[in-house]
Amino acid sequence: MRNRHQSRVIIGFLAAPVVLYTVFVASPYVQAFYIALTDWRGLSAEADFVGLANFAEMSGDPVFWKALLNNLILLVTLPAVTIGLALFLAFMLNAAGGPRSGEIRGVWGAGFYRVVYFFPYILSIAIIGVLWTNIYNPINGLLNGGLRAVGLGQIQPSWLGDERLAFWAVLAVLVWNGVGFYVVLFTAGIKAIPASLLEAAVLDGASRTQIFFRITIPLIWENVRTATVYLGIAALDAFAVVQIMTSGGPNDSTQVASFYLYQNAFSYGRFGYASAMGVVLFVVTLALSAFTLRATRRERIEF
Repeated sequence: MRNRHQSRVIIGFLAAPVVLYTVFVASPYVQAFYIALTDWRGLSAEADFVGLANFAEMSGDPVFWKALLNNLILLVTLPAVTIGLALFLAFMLNAAGGPRSGEIRGVWGAGFYRVVYFFPYILSIAIIGVLWTNIYNPINGLLNGGLRAVGLGQIQPSWLGDERLAFWAVLAVLVWNGVGFYVVLFTAGIKAIPASLLEAAVLDGASRTQIFFRITIPLIWENVRTATVYLGIAALDAFAVVQIMTSGGPNDSTQVASFYLYQNAFSYGRFGYASAMGVVLFVVTLALSAFTLRATRRERIEF
């Protein structure tokens, strides 16, 4: 009787959230799969069923493939650069002070540096986009101004106007925005490592490099896996930064699938075609997340 009463209470508390989630989250996903098979224009009351025509058109769309290629490049570079920098900075903040009487110490002012690194993550993405658009301004931007100040005035790149530079300029902004969060994430993992393990390694003569690769990374590997999945999802999105800074240009050099989807839906009124792209991105994201978790799975180290 008591168990039945508890079940009713639990169901009562869960019913409303489950209904809301089904209506506002799960239902749109299901609808997107159907809309992807139609030519719905977004505002019309009717939509003709076209089967796999949208997917067939997508297979021959050079802009979509360019956008998807950019996403795949981001998928490799964004996690690698962000996690690499965050691991290095987190380790330096917690161990760069060097051993003293067998004790591992962080650098002086590590708390201040963590705040500085984390600060970009709390900024609105709109602020970040506008800020860096002005920094990259080729005429009066801070970056080119700095080059002129150090005597390199002959080097005045058009950071967001050059097809060869624009994509990497956007990538740099994504790394700058996210690295602070992962510094804090990895710092939490490093702080959880028993000090006795690190001190024993120091007493055995281990260098900082050995401590980093053979002790620290294996013991915070779960944090690294989590960061890899999050950054992989971010790499398949990158919508807001691209929209604000470049709108996919120049010549689609910074185009990403999520922004191209948005353009087809809200600029061209092709909601059916955009939904087909959404379905493809949904499948790709799930597949890559599952692959990443599988490929990075290791035996858990207890300490």
